[in-house]
Amino acid sequence: MDNLLNEGVLLEDKVALLRPLREEDYNLLLPFALNEPDTWYYSLVRAAGEDGLRYYMNIALEGKAKGTEFPFIVFDKRTNEYAGSTRFYDINFSFRTLQLGYTWYGEKFRGTGLNKHCKYLLMQFAFEKLGMERVEFRADAANERSIAAMKSIGCKVDGILRSNMPTADSDRRRDSIILSILKNEWFDDIKETLGNKINK
Repeated sequence: MDNLLNEGVLLEDKVALLRPLREEDYNLLLPFALNEPDTWYYSLVRAAGEDGLRYYMNIALEGKAKGTEFPFIVFDKRTNEYAGSTRFYDINFSFRTLQLGYTWYGEKFRGTGLNKHCKYLLMQFAFEKLGMERVEFRADAANERSIAAMKSIGCKVDGILRSNMPTADSDRRRDSIILSILKNEWFDDIKETLGNKINK
């Protein structure tokens, strides 16, 4: 199944298009890095500024080369603009699990429904093409917006990992909330429910 994750991957519907992130996409994402630094407030790896974005992308592309991550750049068809990035990571084909995260969008694209379209396409690919049994999501337990977005697509809360990682701010460690969607949940309910939401 891992051979399905390649440069030819293209996920799209009427609103969103996701394609593999490439080094030359740096200039497409740079305006966000320069002008919207608060986008990564809850992230350990922040893409703010020229150097921050370069470091962020290098980590993503190194993970891609190792086969443990697969980052995408997100394009909004309605505005004809690049909107942000997301990725599969901690990909484990033996266990048939992966995590879906490192998701961010520019300010003008938040709350527009773009995220739901992207999540539908990504989960459809993960469960129906890659054969995954579990897709996991993580967030800073203080990041209410992100948690609400994950719950709105059907994620179930698995629990909290207390003080499990540092933050970019050296004065605190974060509790991480763990959420997930299982393959049977996708086919039994979430695919239809989420599909109805994005097709309204």
